[in-house]
Amino acid sequence: MRKVNLAEAFARFDDFWNPKIAGEINDSYVKLVKLQGAFDWHHHEIEDELFLVVEGRMRMGLRDGDVDLGPGELIVIPRGLEHRPEALSAECHVVLLEPKTTVNTGNVVTGRTVEELQWLRGCEPV
Repeated sequence: MRKVNLAEAFARFDDFWNPKIAGEINDSYVKLVKLQGAFDWHHHEIEDELFLVVEGRMRMGLRDGDVDLGPGELIVIPRGLEHRPEALSAECHVVLLEPKTTVNTGNVVTGRTVEELQWLRGCEPV
């Protein structure tokens, strides 16, 4: 078992929209991701997603009304719901809890699709 200091973990990478695995629980990954600007509209056929804002502000774009989140706030996006995360601050740090099968761009493939997730340095399984 390893503890993860979120501030130190987010300091280990600089790229945006490229989730890093920081841990695993049952059939899910705990991922860390930095957001900048807006992402692509998408949905996930079989996976729910949890977004927890650690630093900065984000907007979860939803077709029937947006939800703004700040540090310490989370939102769960149920499977099948079209959504678009967007950083409202220059940079936003988010913890994701998602099934291991979750592809970041869901039902669409774009230049931002991450096909092979990487473990965050120092968080790899022992």
